[in-house]
Amino acid sequence: MNLALWDWLIVLGYFVVSAGIGLAFAKRAGKNVSEFFLSGRNVPWWLAGTSMVATTFAADTPLAVTGMVYSNGVAGNWLWWSLVMSGILTVFFYAHLWRRAEVLTDVEFAELRYSGPPAAFLRGFRALYMALPINLIITGWVNLAMVTILEVTLGVNPWVALAGMFVITFAYSTLSGLWGVLVTDFVQFGIAMGGSIALAVFAVQAVGGMDELLARLPEHFGSTEAAIAILPSSDAAWMPVTAFLAYLTVQWWATSYPGAEPGGGGYIAQRIFSARTERDGVLATLIFNVAHYALRPWPWIITALCVTVLYPNLENPGSGYVRAVVDLLPTGFKGLMIAAFAAAYMSTIATQLNWGASYFVNDLYLRFLNPNAPEKKVVLVSRLATVLTFLLSSVTTYVLYRAGSIEAAWRIIIAFGAGTGLVYILRWYWWRINAWSEISAMAAALVGFGLLTGFGIFNPVDPLSSTYLMLVNTLFTTVVWVAVTFLTSPTPHETLVAFYRRVRPGGPGWRRVAHAAGFPDEPIAGGALAWTNWIAGVVSVYCSLFGIGRLIFGDYLQAVVFLVVAALSFAWIARSLGKERGVFAPLAEPQPTSPAAAPVS
Repeated sequence: MNLALWDWLIVLGYFVVSAGIGLAFAKRAGKNVSEFFLSGRNVPWWLAGTSMVATTFAADTPLAVTGMVYSNGVAGNWLWWSLVMSGILTVFFYAHLWRRAEVLTDVEFAELRYSGPPAAFLRGFRALYMALPINLIITGWVNLAMVTILEVTLGVNPWVALAGMFVITFAYSTLSGLWGVLVTDFVQFGIAMGGSIALAVFAVQAVGGMDELLARLPEHFGSTEAAIAILPSSDAAWMPVTAFLAYLTVQWWATSYPGAEPGGGGYIAQRIFSARTERDGVLATLIFNVAHYALRPWPWIITALCVTVLYPNLENPGSGYVRAVVDLLPTGFKGLMIAAFAAAYMSTIATQLNWGASYFVNDLYLRFLNPNAPEKKVVLVSRLATVLTFLLSSVTTYVLYRAGSIEAAWRIIIAFGAGTGLVYILRWYWWRINAWSEISAMAAALVGFGLLTGFGIFNPVDPLSSTYLMLVNTLFTTVVWVAVTFLTSPTPHETLVAFYRRVRPGGPGWRRVAHAAGFPDEPIAGGALAWTNWIAGVVSVYCSLFGIGRLIFGDYLQAVVFLVVAALSFAWIARSLGKERGVFAPLAEPQPTSPAAAPVS
């Protein structure tokens, strides 16, 4: 693709702004480890929420959505739309608790909630697991996707261009810590969404308008309805009814996966930790889920539908998105779209570098190597950890490129998560879960996956067989960790009481601990409104998603119905999130006259 001078100036301007933001926050990030990794816990909700969305908007995301739509129509997105229930669960049940915990990483939670050698082992193991295989494979995958984009769009060596973007991202992440990441995320998300919307508009124009697009979709899908239907058809080979029902009823809470862990975790939790207040953490997570599922996908989906008409015989459907950039955009907009790809890439990589380094520093160096290190030294180690993450990411990218596929690695990651989700949900609401519950769940998930696939019982690639694999492994893992929970000693009384006083999860699962800590019976965080808000949140996101789609496709009656229901659901949530009532009602004080209760057993 030939870029004009204006295109290059736009791209250059973007990189200058990104570098400038990094330099502007360098001094602030150097104050202490909290500033470097959590922005001093002083981030407003709108900035934290936008950063969450930007982080999950990687360079490969529009290509992946294009592939889903090209192969299976709009309904192909249910492969990730089904996770709405888990995301909204985090908003109303767990964002409160994560912010109250005031930990620096999600794996630090292990020694807040549990104690002794099992808790220390769990914390150290999960820190290594998240910082190395999870973080590095995600980074390598995003790097490879960007190479594919650069090969088509720029007339330069894609590896040289990638190295330049990687180094700039590494530089501002290392200098400015999370503040630089957050502010650049905000700018990058605006650029990335602007480029995506512009491409969708030009793609529709290239087809001949929306009416012409709808008229030509049957050429690829057999009918217009098959292309734009909200739900997959009952005879869809890629999504059998059994698989679809399992996605909606089991998988969203049973399986843990990076960026969408049941109960929150990873870089989503990091943004909650950094929020100014508990309220900011809840609102940030809500904004993220609305934007992530309901608003962000439609420019990609529209472009993908246009791609099916303009390029009907693609071997690699995802490449159609990049071809549309090359073929359809005029001067100026091409530069904007290159900047948009760079922004999507850099927002994800910046988070992966900062987030991965936080595990090395907080959960390995400070926990096991040098707990009493002075702040200046910890900040220096934090920057060195970012350098280490950068170098390891570069090596991982090369290894994955040589291998040509990361499918096997991803199967291992999924194996670690299958069936573990319920532990991560219940550990906040049931005192009896201990460190061995989590350890045994992780081990059982891996063993179950290995046995069920190694002996050829289930095929993890086949849609229906993989569904049965998930269901069976969830059952096996659940039986194992529940049994282990009751066969091992509970977490010591003192640790449970200290955890309850700090986090105040409430609910019947903590009643005896609450009494031991001197508190009356307390509802779960948010009370009964947490349940109604969860339902309203799921309804509002799905109705917004479907209503916007119906509006784009000209089905105005359905659009109005969906959007009115969404508005009513949002109104209910807004009412319950009032400052002086609802889910933010003041917590009860302990009862000073309560005697120390006997140890919980």
